[in-house]
Amino acid sequence: MDHLPPLRLLVTFEAVSRHGSMRDAAARLNVTQPAISQALRTLEDHVGTPLMDRSVRPARLTEAGELLSRAVREGLGRIAATLDDIRALHRADERQVTVSCTLGMATYWLMPRLPEFYAENGQITVNVQAPATDLPVLTPGIDVAFRYGTGGWREGRTEKLFDEMICPVGAPSLIDRLLAEGRGLDDAPLIHVRSPTNQHWAGWEDYLSARGLARARTGGQHFDNYVQAAQAVYDGRGLMLGWRSITGRAVQDGALRHWPDGTVDLGTSYFVTTNSVPSQDTQIFIDWIRTQA
Repeated sequence: MDHLPPLRLLVTFEAVSRHGSMRDAAARLNVTQPAISQALRTLEDHVGTPLMDRSVRPARLTEAGELLSRAVREGLGRIAATLDDIRALHRADERQVTVSCTLGMATYWLMPRLPEFYAENGQITVNVQAPATDLPVLTPGIDVAFRYGTGGWREGRTEKLFDEMICPVGAPSLIDRLLAEGRGLDDAPLIHVRSPTNQHWAGWEDYLSARGLARARTGGQHFDNYVQAAQAVYDGRGLMLGWRSITGRAVQDGALRHWPDGTVDLGTSYFVTTNSVPSQDTQIFIDWIRTQA
């Protein structure tokens, strides 16, 4: 680690790259602009190459600066996250359970049910985190991880919550209109959820293939998360693949409707993973989750 520059230089550089100017970085760090400039030149001397292109106004990052900026932002982010985990581990006087799950699971399945948990266990606080990946894992500070798939995870203790079914859903008015017009899934307007972080979830191509349905093209609107996609479905702009964990309650409430005879079982389920020896409060939470599942 002796070859690393002082942390203050990296913090200064990250502020400049994030805010786009030395002036804004100086205001953010509550230092003078000459101090920012001097810190950047000291860092460049340490690295051995220019990090800022000063031939243009405002100055911008060089290729080397871009590389270092990404590394510093990621490194400082990991440090901040680790500090949060350490603080969480040492809150012995607070009864807390930290849960990691996908954004869709948190928004549409877990969060609407938490008031019932608090009514029974008001002394326990449940912290919900939705990481970027669609496969949350147990890390320091995480007590419970909800995961979708076929199982087989080895860390901690895993049990199945419920089988996950897939069925197209849409606004009742849209489905009524499509059926009245005699239109099927082969030409209905589709809404897709696609992003590098949800690769474990089936898409329309997988569903249509499982149903043996042919479609000339699967065009339509595309979103990178289920929260945005679901809003488009509520607005009647198309059909979305529905999952029990995401659209189940909306179907029960009548806000959405299943496509007739459209349910497919892909052999996947939702699982819950805890540490091998969960805390007492974690066990209370898991016992309650079983009643919900």
